[in-house]
Amino acid sequence: MIWAPHVTVAAIAERDKRFLMVEEMVGGSIVINQPAGHLEPGENLIDAIRRESLEETGWIFEPSALVGIHLWQHSETSETFLRISFTGHCTDHDPDRELDTGIMNAGWFSRDELVRRSAALRSPLVLEGIDDYLAGIRYPLTLLKSMLPAQQPIS
Repeated sequence: MIWAPHVTVAAIAERDKRFLMVEEMVGGSIVINQPAGHLEPGENLIDAIRRESLEETGWIFEPSALVGIHLWQHSETSETFLRISFTGHCTDHDPDRELDTGIMNAGWFSRDELVRRSAALRSPLVLEGIDDYLAGIRYPLTLLKSMLPAQQPIS
């Protein structure tokens, strides 16, 4: 068996010093996370973050920069995640859009609110990404190279 980490993407979107987050049911508990999810076969990273953001929040997210690439191993399951975090802005919102299975709510949270609820964060990568963003860390999207065909926009 070949070991491979889970490749995931996450959106860090800020509006009025608040960050777009989701509350989702994972393993019987409600956890807080950025709009995030797994890269799907044949999908490039930018298309993945656009899709995940829309599916989980109803917001159209337009990435503008990379914030970080983090490798993390879950202490209980030993699963390893390679997470690519993007920043960008949200444009249109469809409040009537049905959200992904397991998503209980999408909303805007301040960093302080997230710290107060740190026990409910899905992983340490949630605050790590926000802190990197707040520190001004940005890398150009041109850093990403893909040998895959572009996907059609999500409607």
